[in-house]
Amino acid sequence: MTARLRAAIVGTGAVSHAHARAVAAHPRTDLVAVTDLTRERADEFAARWGVPAVYDTLGELLAAEHPDVVLICTPPGVHRAQTLAAFAAGAHVVVEKPPAPSLDELDDMIAAADAADRRLAVVFQQRTGTAAAHVRRLLHEGALGRPLIALCETLWYRDEAYYAVEWRGKWSTEGGGTTLGHGIHQLDLLAFLLGDWASVQGRLWRLDRETQTEDASTATITFESGVVAQVTTSAVSPREVSYIRIDTQKATVTVEHLYGHGHENWSITPAPGIVDDEAATWALPEREERSDHAPLLRDVFDALLDGGPLPPTATDPARSFGLVAAIYASAAADGAVVTPADLASHPTHRAGFESPVADMRAVARS
Repeated sequence: MTARLRAAIVGTGAVSHAHARAVAAHPRTDLVAVTDLTRERADEFAARWGVPAVYDTLGELLAAEHPDVVLICTPPGVHRAQTLAAFAAGAHVVVEKPPAPSLDELDDMIAAADAADRRLAVVFQQRTGTAAAHVRRLLHEGALGRPLIALCETLWYRDEAYYAVEWRGKWSTEGGGTTLGHGIHQLDLLAFLLGDWASVQGRLWRLDRETQTEDASTATITFESGVVAQVTTSAVSPREVSYIRIDTQKATVTVEHLYGHGHENWSITPAPGIVDDEAATWALPEREERSDHAPLLRDVFDALLDGGPLPPTATDPARSFGLVAAIYASAAADGAVVTPADLASHPTHRAGFESPVADMRAVARS
């Protein structure tokens, strides 16, 4: 057992503060250094969080500090290079979603972790929380009967100013549009609850924003269990909501929230004929923990310190990433069915997600 975990953060944008809070809350982890392309921003971050060292580059940080774990909070286009550098220096890695801009790059990151005998954890914080864990257990144990049909909606709003950031809305730097950047959260939670997927049919749409990538997408997903899910992702929806509904033989499970969920966001509605005594066994646990970066990073830090396996909330980065890749690959083939086997040897969409986008603005103007 290592006495304390020495952590470093790469990238000091908005999400890095969630990582800093999680480190500060952990009794056996210390934030020892940060780096950012903009030195002024890194200095401000270090002053706010009491970080003792600031470096101009990741290479300098790794050489000087030898951290135990590197928390990567940068845009996805640089995740592979930063992850491989951290592994080469002997550090574990926690990387923000999406873990990479392509399946090939994610494969490189996973292989590098194995070669270095280090851990690669990906931040999909929607998996966390006592309600999600409870519902997952009910579904996996069959307490609610067989899951049948599902809805998964990520209806968010991002204005033109959001896309004015230089790297956003471009295939080369962001890797994809709202499906990859936003919808992946709810898709990941859906797959966390339902398991492995079997097929995808998807389409991409550009409805209103000036981007190369999509500002909306639609898809139909089947899971190995037989569940059929309809998925809608949007960056042009003024009344924002993140929503999952799963109808099983015995109940309807829903979670409706925006960027995080607690017990009040979940409901389990029994089907007609289900007796009260049975429905009572499905009640959420008395102890509540909301979804957040904090519980995910806490459990990752504990696993690294104690030498145990990563928690299920931080493993299997390729599952939801593959789902997203399949939506893009299907859209590139005019909505054709894409299976995991297709994706495993896909001639184009393992290397990147660039796909034709139906520009409905042009239709509206004609």
